[in-house]
Amino acid sequence: MRRREFLLAAAQASAGGDDFIRVSRRDARYLETGAGKPYIPIGLNLIAPPRAQNEAEVWAAFERWLGRLYENSGNYIRLWLSNPFWAVEHEREGLYDESRAKRIERVLDLCRKRSIKVKMTLEHFRTIGEPTKQPWADKPLHNKTNGGSALSTADFFDGEAPRAQFKKKLGWFAKRFGDDPAVFAWELWNEVNAVRGGDVLAWTEVMLKELHARFPRNLAVQSLGSFDRERTRNIYRRHSLLPGNDLAQVHRYLDLGAEWEVCHGPVDVLAAEAVRELLSYKPQRPVLLAESGAVEPKHTGPFRLYAKDKEGIILHDVLFAPFFAGAAGPGQIWHWDSYVDANDLWWHFGRFSAVVEDLDPPAERFQPSMLEHDALRIYSLAGNNTTLLWCRDRENTWRSELEQERSPSTLRGLEIRGFGDARSARLFDPWAGRWQALERPNGVLRIPQLKRSAVVRLENALRA
Repeated sequence: MRRREFLLAAAQASAGGDDFIRVSRRDARYLETGAGKPYIPIGLNLIAPPRAQNEAEVWAAFERWLGRLYENSGNYIRLWLSNPFWAVEHEREGLYDESRAKRIERVLDLCRKRSIKVKMTLEHFRTIGEPTKQPWADKPLHNKTNGGSALSTADFFDGEAPRAQFKKKLGWFAKRFGDDPAVFAWELWNEVNAVRGGDVLAWTEVMLKELHARFPRNLAVQSLGSFDRERTRNIYRRHSLLPGNDLAQVHRYLDLGAEWEVCHGPVDVLAAEAVRELLSYKPQRPVLLAESGAVEPKHTGPFRLYAKDKEGIILHDVLFAPFFAGAAGPGQIWHWDSYVDANDLWWHFGRFSAVVEDLDPPAERFQPSMLEHDALRIYSLAGNNTTLLWCRDRENTWRSELEQERSPSTLRGLEIRGFGDARSARLFDPWAGRWQALERPNGVLRIPQLKRSAVVRLENALRA
């Protein structure tokens, strides 16, 4: 019980209470509160409530999800304000539904009480009435034939009248929800490069300025579709360096239909590689794996092997790999309902939190690297005071455990060299939730046993 209370207190402290989140002034790769305390966003895409018979059932389910995240030290969610349950603009362009606005107020209040910050994603549509195979991403009310301001989806982004109308919408949101510390960031769009037509990055640059003007104390961000093919590399580079875009965000999934082979392999590798790619652009801002998980080929549905992943190895890798590759936080999983909640995997957020609960990444100025080892992929974060090693069994992957149904091996007698000057060393088992001291004869770290993964925490030698 003491451990659980400690983790909850740590999550609340990390979330900064009622403080706003900003890019750290000590190290621009990380985040902090307005008071200068470190903030590591630990959470997931909790886009919308479930379908239910009545609104009471909807809220009961959503509150349960928030409660499970809070119990496990989570402090962040992402919400799609354009989902039908929250969408204030659903009858006519420029007409905003007060009852939907009150739903948004309610969810912000629920999150505020749990010290959970919310990324507010404004739009997700890809067409405005043109022929489409994605009716969930069509919003015809913006078409002139339906009383809207745009002649086409391309005109929505490039035309003067649609741009002016969108700015009015931002003004409405600012008047209703502006200056709220429960908001982590305002995000213009979900995967804006997936829309049909228009100069989306030119539009984004204009609208990021509008966000900063209207929400000066919140982060302003934009997102792109899954980073899984060569033709997305250029737009990701431009997006990561875009003026006014406070975060370099990336979406990437395990997808056997993706062009790149890396997206077919171990989840820790695909997640870490995405972060390293964005860091290589030198964005001078935090990098986050903002969407991840596993899908059927070419995003045709949730991964068929999710039902077998009762231990949550995919979620574990999505959480740990990005942070240990140099991201500002753990990766943020999709499929919150059909995977995380269905398999009751909320405890993974608590295990990640246990590793970072008293960490100050901006003060550490971590340098990420990979260490050579025959049996493990060792992700290293070397800091001023602390060094963290995430050790991942090379042979244990989603293929071995979920597809081939091979139980993970217990590796024994592992040794890691090169840390003889550390003042102390501890090992955390994220599957059992236990810390233990590590022996270091002659400076060699000895891991007595490891199944799937473990974290080593070293307190560095005092500097003169």
